[in-house]
Amino acid sequence: MKRSAKLFLIGILITELIAVSTAGAKRKDVKSMSKEQQIKLAQSAGPYYISKDATIMMEDKDGKTVEAQKGTNGFTCFPDIDGQEIPDPICADQATIQWINDLMSKAPKPTNTVPGVAYMAKGGWHWEKDGKILMDKNEPGAKKVKEPPHWMVIWPFDSKAHGLPAYPGKLGTYVMWDGTPFAHLMIYQDPNKLKIDK
Repeated sequence: MKRSAKLFLIGILITELIAVSTAGAKRKDVKSMSKEQQIKLAQSAGPYYISKDATIMMEDKDGKTVEAQKGTNGFTCFPDIDGQEIPDPICADQATIQWINDLMSKAPKPTNTVPGVAYMAKGGWHWEKDGKILMDKNEPGAKKVKEPPHWMVIWPFDSKAHGLPAYPGKLGTYVMWDGTPFAHLMIYQDPNKLKIDK
């Protein structure tokens, strides 16, 4: 496994430990699922024409992240990333994995040199306070918000420069973490309803 993927996995494990320790609701235990169930859950994150050829990572009984299926298209899918009561699987390309590695290692800015893309067809979570989306979910007063199915463009967007909102609304597209080096585009659209021209 490449170093960037290993760093990403370490980041996910740290995130899950924090999330499990702070979650008030009972979490659906992904590691108790069978290998086949975890593969299916991970693949549900993105369009099947992408996820079927992706590398699939899973949690073993000890909570370690291991490779369940080797991929061929540069995408990696995980059955859960936030450790909340509802699993939030993700499928991400290599540029996104690099971006997440940088985020988890507290790098001053992302080092990916091309835009990344990630899919979360079962939605995910964010934390907000006073009408702003927080990068730190442990900030006092942070409120957990469930996100709908979406996909992301991982590149430094700026809400004013690009004419996009910095908070989810009717448009369904917004810049998350606007004004930070880790700002990126969120698109509230079910990835499993995306179609490609053949």
